[in-house]
Amino acid sequence: MSERASRRKGGGRAGRREARGQSATAAAPFIERKIPYVEILSEENLQLIEHNADRLLAEIGIDFLDDPEVLELFKEAGADIDGTRVRFPTGMCRQIIQRPHPVSTCSMLVTPRAV
Repeated sequence: MSERASRRKGGGRAGRREARGQSATAAAPFIERKIPYVEILSEENLQLIEHNADRLLAEIGIDFLDDPEVLELFKEAGADIDGTRVRFPTGMCRQIIQRPHPVSTCSMLVTPRAV
């Protein structure tokens, strides 16, 4: 019996509670970034990408199939329409995306769908 008693910690519920209180759980250390920040593209490279995008949109354009309403909207905005192909003057797309969108200036009521 003494052999068994030496193996048991004893104390029951109170002993287990005390054992939990004594064991300090070490919190995981804050992750520190050891890799230096890298600028993937320089300002010059970003300008090159924008210039080439403008060139593609002006020379090749985009086809808008089965949507005559969109073709009319771009025509009114000043784009060159050839059938279903729309060619954008340089800088036009940038001006369009920088304008505030009408949806962002109005209010909307969002309701849950019926279950």
